[in-house]
Amino acid sequence: MTVTRLREIPGIGVDAVGDAADALGDPEFLRLENLDTDLRPPEVAMAATRNALDDDDANSYLPFQGHTALRRAAAAHVGRIAGHAYDADTQCVSVAGGLNGILNTLLATVEPGQDVVVCDPIYAGLINRILLVGGVPRFVRATATPQGWRTDAEALAEAVGPNTAAVLMMGPAMPTGAVLDDEHWRALREPLERYGAWLIYDAAMERIRFDGRGPSHPASHPGLAERTITVGSASKELRMIGWRVGWVVGPASIISDIGLVGLTNVICQVGIAQQAVADALDATSADDDVAAASRIWQQRCETILDQLADYPCVRPHGGWSLLVDTTALDLTPAETSTRLFERAKVAATPMYGWGPSGDAYLRLVFTNEPVERLGDLRERFRSAFG
Repeated sequence: MTVTRLREIPGIGVDAVGDAADALGDPEFLRLENLDTDLRPPEVAMAATRNALDDDDANSYLPFQGHTALRRAAAAHVGRIAGHAYDADTQCVSVAGGLNGILNTLLATVEPGQDVVVCDPIYAGLINRILLVGGVPRFVRATATPQGWRTDAEALAEAVGPNTAAVLMMGPAMPTGAVLDDEHWRALREPLERYGAWLIYDAAMERIRFDGRGPSHPASHPGLAERTITVGSASKELRMIGWRVGWVVGPASIISDIGLVGLTNVICQVGIAQQAVADALDATSADDDVAAASRIWQQRCETILDQLADYPCVRPHGGWSLLVDTTALDLTPAETSTRLFERAKVAATPMYGWGPSGDAYLRLVFTNEPVERLGDLRERFRSAFG
């Protein structure tokens, strides 16, 4: 590497497996490696995108912080779930996708050498962005149980200390599908206040839950609203991956700094996509739309868990993916991925760089293959592992 900031940043693995599967172009391959989905975006978003092609205002840098309609829709959306009102003009900025929002927020809140608390395993892209800004990931391990993943609330709170700049939480988390709830937010309130740290809440998949419950938003808890920065995205819940639109909502004092980072970084979002996202967020059927998609994804998840009942899969409580413990197979994640790719025509990603305990797992994405194509997954695994 030519610059030191990149020396400790690995790739995410998904690109290598995905590129290899793309290169083969074999329709018999099961694509379980990448967070894509075959479910279409809301029709209202498709219509608004088509209309935007003829709208001169959609072909502009301005306004730099996002179109007014989008910021109003995003602020109202977060406020409805959090139970806390936000002003669209001073407490919300638009970003070019959720991960752009995460990076901008980290740049605005983390000094080099400061800690950022995250769960383990967690998405390598979040870890890499912490490293890119000079932060130090402080991992709180999630435990795999027969019922799914469990993160100890006290351990999470104890990880916050005088060198903590922020706690970066995602719920459901990716890649585990682990859910954080009220007990975790209650535990975090006191140490966040004591050390003046931020809670950065990645809400990209907060409504994609398989337990029948709605989102648990940290800003709904007393004392946390003034410390919570919510980063949202249209990519997962709305299935608008290619639109590259997200939002950051939080206290006006920090949102102005995040907006400055955005102005210095990506500058603006995709113009023809912003009204589409606003309409999808504002639609009266928005919650029903996400719930309908989640039911389909849950059915696919259950199909994989049923097909692989003889293998060490960890049940997710939501999200788009689940993990397989490859140590129980006496294989590394890379060896497991290679066998599946070469012997069974299954593309799946090893979790190297996805937190210290991620090195033991293989990820299976269940959002991009219909149930009908998952019906022979058991046989595919048997052909890979004997």
